[in-house]
Amino acid sequence: LQTMRATQGALIVSSSIQIILGYSQLWAICSRFFSPLGMVPVVSLVGLGLFERGFPVVASCVEIGLPMLIIFVVLSQYLKHVHVRHVPILERFSLLVCIALLWVYAHILTASGAYHHTALHTQISCRTDRSNLISSALWISIPYPLQWGAPTFNADHAFGMMAAVMVSLIESTGAFKAAARLASATPPPAYVLSRGIGWQGNRYPTGWAIWHCDWLYRFC
Repeated sequence: LQTMRATQGALIVSSSIQIILGYSQLWAICSRFFSPLGMVPVVSLVGLGLFERGFPVVASCVEIGLPMLIIFVVLSQYLKHVHVRHVPILERFSLLVCIALLWVYAHILTASGAYHHTALHTQISCRTDRSNLISSALWISIPYPLQWGAPTFNADHAFGMMAAVMVSLIESTGAFKAAARLASATPPPAYVLSRGIGWQGNRYPTGWAIWHCDWLYRFC
């Protein structure tokens, strides 16, 4: 619970950067100087930073992780021009299609008994009936203020989250332009991008306001 409370506090502080840059139109000025040559390395470095966390998980179940990577690359890069009723389904929803296909594939392996004589670690990583994700999930879960207690504010957590926010600003800007391209729409103007960044930062301060009003109600 302490980790969740610290994360909430860091998100509240770091999201203020998004609000200031977004609604003050400072990000609109900055985004005019962005180009694919500068944005792609930043986003790529973020992905490479997750390399040491992602690939060990893939290696824990190679028979599912490796086909997932191969199918995703094939669908998103080589079959992206395949259209269904003039809609580029594979280009827009390649990840969702891969997840659905691999879940069916993993369930077939589990039902066919492919993991009956494997190690326990392999069964936990590969079988679809060992994680209990579906059986343990709630049908309806409604978040509420102070679910994990009052958020805590620490400088080290806040600065770490602010660094991540700065990278996500560039990534979100590229995502907005990519979404417009995939939707065959005109690229969003700079002021629209800036407002979108501001709206992204609205989530956690709004949650903080709810938390603050709840405490005022309790003590007054």
